Amino acid sequence: MTGNHEQLQRDAKDHLWMHFTRHSSYAEADVPIIARGERAYIYDVEGNRYLDGLAGLFVTQVGHGRAELADAGAKQAKQLAFHPLWSYAHEPAIELAARLASLAPGDLNRVFFTNSGSEAVETAWKLAKNYFKLRGKPGKHKVIGRNIAYHGTTHGALSITGLADIKAPFEPLVPSTFRVPNTNIYRAAEITGGLMDGSDPEAFGRWCADQIDVAIRAEGPDTVAAVFLEPVQNSGGCFPPPPGYFQRVREICDEHDVLLVSDEVICAYGRLGTMFGAERFGYVPDMITSAKGLTSGYAPLGATIISDRLMAPFLEGEETFYHGYTFGGHPVSTAVALANLDVFEAEDLLGNVRRNEAAFLATLEKLKDLPVVGDVRGTGYFYGIELVKDRDTRETFTTEECERILYGYVSKALWSEGLYCRADDRGEPVIQLSPPLTVGQAEFDEMEQILRRVLEKASQML
Repeated sequence: MTGNHEQLQRDAKDHLWMHFTRHSSYAEADVPIIARGERAYIYDVEGNRYLDGLAGLFVTQVGHGRAELADAGAKQAKQLAFHPLWSYAHEPAIELAARLASLAPGDLNRVFFTNSGSEAVETAWKLAKNYFKLRGKPGKHKVIGRNIAYHGTTHGALSITGLADIKAPFEPLVPSTFRVPNTNIYRAAEITGGLMDGSDPEAFGRWCADQIDVAIRAEGPDTVAAVFLEPVQNSGGCFPPPPGYFQRVREICDEHDVLLVSDEVICAYGRLGTMFGAERFGYVPDMITSAKGLTSGYAPLGATIISDRLMAPFLEGEETFYHGYTFGGHPVSTAVALANLDVFEAEDLLGNVRRNEAAFLATLEKLKDLPVVGDVRGTGYFYGIELVKDRDTRETFTTEECERILYGYVSKALWSEGLYCRADDRGEPVIQLSPPLTVGQAEFDEMEQILRRVLEKASQML
C-alpha cells in the first residue's frame, strides 16, 4: 500500500462516519475504498475488480461510467446550478414530472420531488394526514406496514419500519404505526401459526392481505390513513406478493377509505422489469414513493408520485402543503434523471430484465444443491437467497451462527472472491442480489460460481 493509501486509511478511520457500519470491524482491518466503476464492475484503490451484484445499493440501474449521465449533469450545472421549487419551477423538474406522470399507472400525475427514499416516504405520510384533515377526517393519521419491512431512516419512515433492532436506539418514535404479516411464503407455517404451509400461494396471499383488514378494523377505520407496502419486500430477503395479494389489499383500502402507498424506492425504475413495481403486479396505488434508480445514482433524487384526487384539495383557495426540501427536485439531479430515462428507452432495459429474469433465477437456483441454501426467491433483477441450518426442517441460524458464518465468513469471503452484494440477517439470514439492469448470462454465471465457492465452505461451518 502506498503512502497515499495509508493516509486514506487513517483519514477514513479517524474522520469518516460510515452509514450502518460497525466501525470496530475496521480496528485491525482496512476500510474498502472504491475508486471507480465501469459497466457492471467496481474497482478499489488497489485496482481489484468486483462484480457489482447490488447495483451499489439497488441504485445503479444503467451501470457505472455512463458519460451521457455525467455530461447531462455538467451541462445543467453550467446553465442553472440551483434554484428551489418553492413557488418557482425550472425546466428539468417540469419535464421530469411530466415524464414520470406519463409513465406512472392510473391517475398518479402529480410529482413531489425529494432527495431520498426516506424523504419520499416521509412526504407520503405527511400528505396522507394533511389530505384527510382537509376532507374533514382529522382522526385518520395511523399507518400500517409489514413485519421486517424497511421504509427509511427519518423519524416518520423509521416509525413505519418493522425492524425492532434498528428502531430501538431512536425511540420514542412517531406513534400510531402498526405491523401486519409479510408474504414470505417459505415461512408460511410460522407466519400463519401453522394454518398454512405455503402449498397454496393464492390462499396464503389472501390470508396475508386479510390481516390488513383485521388491523384496520382493530384500530378503527376512521383512524387509519394509509398502508405502506413494497411490491417485493426487500428486508428479510425479497418477498414477492402471492397471486391476488395486491388486488385484495386494494379492495380493503377502498372499503375503509385508506390510502395505499406503494413504496418503490427499490422496486421502481426497472428493477422488476417494469417502470413501476405496481405495474408488474397489476394494481394502482394512491401514491408511489421512489428514489434510487431514478438517476441510477449519478445524482441524489427521490420522488413521491401522487394521485390527482389527493392533490385536488390543495388546488383550492389558500390551501398549501407546508412541506418541502431545499434540494428537492435539484436542477442537476432532474436533468440527470431525464438522461437516465433516455438510456432506459434507447437500450430497452425493461425488456432486458424481462427477457433474462428466468435465466437469472434458474442460475441462482443451481445453488439449491448446497445444504446451506434453503430458498431462492425474487422477481426481475431482485433476488434473495435464504440460508438455513437444516434444509429439511428449515431451521435458521442462531445469533452466534449469524455472527460467525454470515458476517464472520460469508460477507468477507464474497468480497474477497470479487462479488459485492449484501449478506443480511434482518429477519432470516439471506444474501441479496440486485445487479445493474444491463447484465446478462455471463454475469449471472460469475455470481453463481463465486457464491458456490463461498457457500460450499459455509455449509461445512455449521
